[in-house]
Amino acid sequence: MANNVPAVSSSVRIIERLARVWPDPVSPRDLVEELGMNRSTCYNILATLKQAGWVRTLGDRAGWTLGPKLLTLTGVTDDMALGIAREEMEQLTRRLGFVVFLAEPDGSGGYVVVARAEQRRGVRVTVGVGEYFQFSAPALMYAFHAWQDPEEFELLISRLGVNSFTKNTILDHDAVMAKLKQTRELGFSVSLREYDMAQSGVAAPIFDKHGKVSRVLCALAFSSELNDANVERVGRLVAECGIRISERIGGRVPALPRR
Repeated sequence: MANNVPAVSSSVRIIERLARVWPDPVSPRDLVEELGMNRSTCYNILATLKQAGWVRTLGDRAGWTLGPKLLTLTGVTDDMALGIAREEMEQLTRRLGFVVFLAEPDGSGGYVVVARAEQRRGVRVTVGVGEYFQFSAPALMYAFHAWQDPEEFELLISRLGVNSFTKNTILDHDAVMAKLKQTRELGFSVSLREYDMAQSGVAAPIFDKHGKVSRVLCALAFSSELNDANVERVGRLVAECGIRISERIGGRVPALPRR
């Protein structure tokens, strides 16, 4: 019978404990006490597993959970992924005060809303689950396709076209491609009164385990609330939320600015 390797055995026990309550985190203190481990040993193993991408920390007080590399290997169900997204979206909408929604391709070139989070006080821009947006809805189009092969995007434009929604909608081909590049460089897309003169939005990608954009996270508000004065700050928060969701579901996030 093979000898038991203590460090490997302890690593397995830690992963099994984290998996039991995933996606909820477990504090290092609980791991030490429940597994009967030496504190220093537990922290060293967590640090090694983190370096390998098998676990991740949400902060000293928040605790530890399974990491993106392990989730990539084991897979995450769609229900689990939506649950994680909703959790992050609720936190984001409380911070922004705007409606935040998640959209995915509908199969025809457009996008459909699959989840949302919003504040329930005051007059707010809102969207409903199941609501449809066409291909060239600016914030969604740029966030979905900025990381796509440019030639594939060119084919989509030639087939589906770019529609004019307001006088601010960008229609010039070169300007559209420049906006696509800007979205990739920023990590989020910006639509200031381009879809509706009374509204503005920012959107950021959610990446799958192959590094492809699978869904898009979007924050939408009245243009009086979201404009040139605060769009970069809001965009950063949305992009950071998209990265957190991607990492928590085992997505492979390409190099994105983290200012």
